[in-house]
Amino acid sequence: MTRAGSRARYDSVAMSQTTPHTGDHSAPQTYPARRRRLFWYAATVLFSSACLLVLEIVAARLLAPYVGVSLYTWTAIIGVILAGLSLGNWLGGVWADRGGSESAVGLTLLAAGVASFGILLLLTWVAPLVQVQRLGLLSASFLLVVALFFVPAALLGVVTPLLTTLALQLRLRTGRVVGSLHALAALGSIAGTFLTGYVLIQHFGTRLVVACTALTLIGLGLPFLHGRARSGGAVGAVAILGLLWGTWERGGFANPCERESAYFCIRVVDSSAEAPYGEARSLILDHLLHSTNHRGQPRLLIAPYVHLMDELLVDALERSGSAAPRVFFAGGGAYTQPRAMLARFPRAEVVVAEIDPVVTEVARQRLYLDTGSMRIHHTDARFALAGYEGHRFDAVVTDVFKDVAVPYHLVTEEYARLVRRRLRDGGLYALNVVDVFPDARLAKSLVKTLARVFTHVHVYLHEIPQRPQRVTLVVTASDAYRPAEVVQARSGLRRRWLRITEPLLATGTPLDALPVLRDDYAPVERLLGALLVGAAGK
Repeated sequence: MTRAGSRARYDSVAMSQTTPHTGDHSAPQTYPARRRRLFWYAATVLFSSACLLVLEIVAARLLAPYVGVSLYTWTAIIGVILAGLSLGNWLGGVWADRGGSESAVGLTLLAAGVASFGILLLLTWVAPLVQVQRLGLLSASFLLVVALFFVPAALLGVVTPLLTTLALQLRLRTGRVVGSLHALAALGSIAGTFLTGYVLIQHFGTRLVVACTALTLIGLGLPFLHGRARSGGAVGAVAILGLLWGTWERGGFANPCERESAYFCIRVVDSSAEAPYGEARSLILDHLLHSTNHRGQPRLLIAPYVHLMDELLVDALERSGSAAPRVFFAGGGAYTQPRAMLARFPRAEVVVAEIDPVVTEVARQRLYLDTGSMRIHHTDARFALAGYEGHRFDAVVTDVFKDVAVPYHLVTEEYARLVRRRLRDGGLYALNVVDVFPDARLAKSLVKTLARVFTHVHVYLHEIPQRPQRVTLVVTASDAYRPAEVVQARSGLRRRWLRITEPLLATGTPLDALPVLRDDYAPVERLLGALLVGAAGK
């Protein structure tokens, strides 16, 4: 049979099928018309699915200034989006069985567009309410995601079942239609994921991405209405304009980030009031104040834990007798510690692994940083350190822990052994970690892990809290260097720190019950459960 004959037979059979629920009561359509309609349905499934994943990826960045980004934040985002999508798929299937038409698809897409615009408005109300409650990061993250993203996800979940049912009324090849539309939905999701993560957020910012996503959904929905609901369309237009006005008035389009990179929401704030004199600025990554730089005094370190790490580092290097020490810093941020190191040892060889080049750029522009004497690698710290085969550093300093988001691969025994291989004999390894005092389970697991590699492992704290609370601990490890029990500041602000290794290990959870952290098992989120679930982690 010729191709023309096959198409004619197809048309004759298809004309005998039930007319699709498009709201169009004219005669059955020809093969080219049905093909165009099927292409239209397929394109809508593709783009609506992409829009859902755009919102999912943007969700993490929208929440970051309020609750940071952690495994639990991403778990809440993925779980809530999937729950909304599942509900929408079920509702769409029921609606399709009850005669869902193209107009239903159009209305659903319009509602999804309005709900997407509503994310920015709701954020200005919900986020402040969540922040003033005594909620843990896990609960706060979950509530924010549900409030902002469940409804858009559910509405977008309705679209594919409706369009699949309508498409099946246009063709006889049921399996091909169902398979193709599901494949296009997956392809749209993939495209939305990569496009948002690699391009959109970094070049346009989260607010503009959300607004454009909402407009895209509205644009997809309008052709399905066929001009049948002009009065409803006018009401919808007024509602959208009102929503836009309300979002503008509430500051919903204002981005709290000065720069948005592939990794962080970045801000710089004036902290001169916290310095004893002169001008100082602080770097904020997502919702966490990372560190503070003084304009004229690089060795004036405001944060107690940063000050302590510098004091320990300088003491160890002075004992080694090297006038030109070699130091590897895992994590740059505001480059507070590398900057202070060069102020004390101008001939030092300073190597910094900072994963985000935009952070380095901001530090140069706004935080008084001169990187001319530094060797900087914009890559993962472990990857960068592994590349220094045959090199020996006098010290390795790790400051990469962003709030309760701990890069687990930088606390494991395997990483500790890599550090040991890159240190000269007797060199110092220093790092900080956030935990809950007095039963600091992650810190104790870290001590247990490091003790398998180094001879002397100790923990220091600025002040002993009177009640259980979140603290920043400094951990040192070496085969030769053993700091004093009480460390007195020799530069900058007058402070002292206590070595608390023995009482810390003897308090709370027994050390035998805690794991050694390894690449194949590093349950940092479980060990930090008190920060993630309780109010101490806020």
